[in-house]
Amino acid sequence: MSDNIAQYRIEKEPYYRGVADEVALYEAAYSVRMPMMLKGPTGCGKTRFVEYMAWKLNKPLITVACNEDMTASDLVGRFLLDASGTRWQDGPLAIAARHGAICYLDEVVEARQDTTVVIHPLTDNRRVLPLEKKGELIHAHPDFQLVISYNPGYQSLMKDLKQSTKQRFGALDFNYPAHDIETEIVAHETGVSAEVAGKLVSIAERARNLKGHGLDEGISTRMLIYAGSLIAKNVEPTAACRMALVRPITDDPDMRDALDAAVSTFF
Repeated sequence: MSDNIAQYRIEKEPYYRGVADEVALYEAAYSVRMPMMLKGPTGCGKTRFVEYMAWKLNKPLITVACNEDMTASDLVGRFLLDASGTRWQDGPLAIAARHGAICYLDEVVEARQDTTVVIHPLTDNRRVLPLEKKGELIHAHPDFQLVISYNPGYQSLMKDLKQSTKQRFGALDFNYPAHDIETEIVAHETGVSAEVAGKLVSIAERARNLKGHGLDEGISTRMLIYAGSLIAKNVEPTAACRMALVRPITDDPDMRDALDAAVSTFF
C-alpha cells in the first residue's frame, strides 16, 4: 500500500502566488489537523493552493471531484467481485484516512447531502471513519486532514452545506487576486508578456463587474491562463479571447457583444 499512497505525492513544486496570509494560516490549521473549507469562485486558485500546501507539507494529496451522482460508497469503499471472490476496495477517503494523506473534496456542495454526512466522524475529536458494510472502524492516521471547497456564488436552498457540516471546519476565503498579482500569475503560467497579461486581467475585471447583471460567473484566472496560453502559441489575441474567455461563459448575443467590445478595447 505504501507504493499506492506514494503516487499521490506531489514531487514538483506547484506555482502558487500568495495573496495574503493564507499559507501561514493553513500551516497552523494543519499543525492541529483542523479540517479546512476553502470558499471562493470557480477558477480562482483553490485547488492550486491545496496542491501547493500538500507539496510544502510533504503530504500525499488525494483529490475527489464531487458530483451529484457520488454515493457514500464512492468515498469510503465497496465490495467488489473478481476471479478469486469478493474483496473490499477502499475509497479515496478511506485510503487517505488510513495512510495519512490530505483528502480534498472539490466542490463538495455538488455531492448529495446524505453522502457528505459520512465525513462528520472524521471532522471532530473522534477522527474515525466507520466502514459499515465491512464492519470496520478506521482511526485516522495522525497526518490525515480533510479539506473541502465550494463556490458560495452557486449556493441555494437546495445546494448548500448544512450548518452541522460547516461548523466542523475552519474556513479560508478566496477571490480573484488584485490586478498586479493576477497579471503576474498569468504571465508566469503562460509565458506572455506582462503587458499582454495585464490586458487579459483588465478584460476579466470588466466581465466580473457584470456578474449578477447578465453573467452568472465572471472570467476566472484559469480562463485567463487558457487565453494567454493560446496567445503564447501565436493565436491572434482577439480570437484567443473569444474562444477562451467570452464564448464559454455566455450564450446571450448582447452579452457576447459587450464582452467582445471589451476585448477589442484592449486588443
